[in-house]
Amino acid sequence: MAARTKSKVTPKYKTKYRVRNWAVYEESLRRRGDITVWFDADAVGSWNAPPSGRPGGQREYSDVAIQTALTLQSLFHLGLRQTEGFVSSLVRLMGLELRVPDHTTLSRRGRTVQVRSLPRKGDGPLHLVIDSTGLKVVGGGQWNSDKHGDSKKRLLRALR
Repeated sequence: MAARTKSKVTPKYKTKYRVRNWAVYEESLRRRGDITVWFDADAVGSWNAPPSGRPGGQREYSDVAIQTALTLQSLFHLGLRQTEGFVSSLVRLMGLELRVPDHTTLSRRGRTVQVRSLPRKGDGPLHLVIDSTGLKVVGGGQWNSDKHGDSKKRLLRALR
């Protein structure tokens, strides 16, 4: 018990962590939970896997669906069952009629699907863009420039 209370650093040199500006601190805590999810119409259309033409059981979900779920898992540090629940709640909140891969499918297909690591860029809100090529994490300014600077129109569903 005595070893627990004794510190090797003297109190004179011990760093004190005190919050001095509570308004800024509370705003930064609120911004941690700010997330926007965008589903491209092409990604919704390619969620289910096309038939392979080979005999046997066909894949039910495309690589886009598996990659989206596994990227969300790695981004938010979730277990496979929590990932299944999180993706199903996103799909339900957005009003999409999509089936969500279960945790065993995510585990099995996770060995063959490449999931890129997506670092968080900046301190602003998090924008998850899910299109037919996969899932991207972009900042607000980058997303707006990509969206408005692009010549072709895209129909996206946003969940805020």
